[in-house]
Amino acid sequence: MSNPTDRPGKSAPGANTATGHHEDLDDFLCFAVYEANLAFNQLYRSLLDDLGLTYPQYLVMTLLWRRDVRAVKEIGDALSLEYNTVTPLIKRLEAMDLVSRVRDLEDQRVVKVSLTAGGKALEKQARHIPQCVADASGLSMKAFTELKSSLEDLRNNLKSREEPS
Repeated sequence: MSNPTDRPGKSAPGANTATGHHEDLDDFLCFAVYEANLAFNQLYRSLLDDLGLTYPQYLVMTLLWRRDVRAVKEIGDALSLEYNTVTPLIKRLEAMDLVSRVRDLEDQRVVKVSLTAGGKALEKQARHIPQCVADASGLSMKAFTELKSSLEDLRNNLKSREEPS
């Protein structure tokens, strides 16, 4: 029986590959996604080092640059992170004086996050990053858009299998 993550047309198991990858894993879509993720992490690390941000911190900042003042829960939902994961992330950004947190006056359970002057200023330094990533991908705008759409479909399909029947 064929593995559902197999890619057709690959060399036989054990065959030598020009890429130097472990040929036992080359037929797996999940391994290709994993390797692409590693490459993205390396690229973002090099782009974000000068800003003093990690990739998850950059994502939080990007959300706030696009629309300032968001609830912690909203940020966690947007990043698919649990509250206990996103809160320390936001606290580190607050310690860097990039964001501030305040409790909502109408509902004290809700914590709102907003940009500080330093966080707003950092946006100018980060504006080049999306274009650098697009350029590094080597993809045309059409291919970039199609790949993103395919990955979203893949994610949604995989997540739908997690939900109880």
